[in-house]
Amino acid sequence: MSQQWQERARPERLERRYQFVDYESLREFLDQAAALSEREGLYPDMGFGRDYVNMTIHCSEEDNTLGDQQRRLAQELDALAMKKTG
Repeated sequence: MSQQWQERARPERLERRYQFVDYESLREFLDQAAALSEREGLYPDMGFGRDYVNMTIHCSEEDNTLGDQQRRLAQELDALAMKKTG
């Protein structure tokens, strides 16, 4: 997981901003991130503009803590973003 992810408390969550060269790259990333979310059963909050997206991955509802599943999703999102941003 990239050091660009910020771990926050109250509620526990991971936050990161991804920057892209253009809207097309962003849109491709969002489509792939949506498929990844469906596969993992985790649905981060996303807010985006023309060439960026802010992602928030929330803690598990069962124990209110960040776990391996949330961190793994962050790693996989980083890998997707690397393909789009170089």
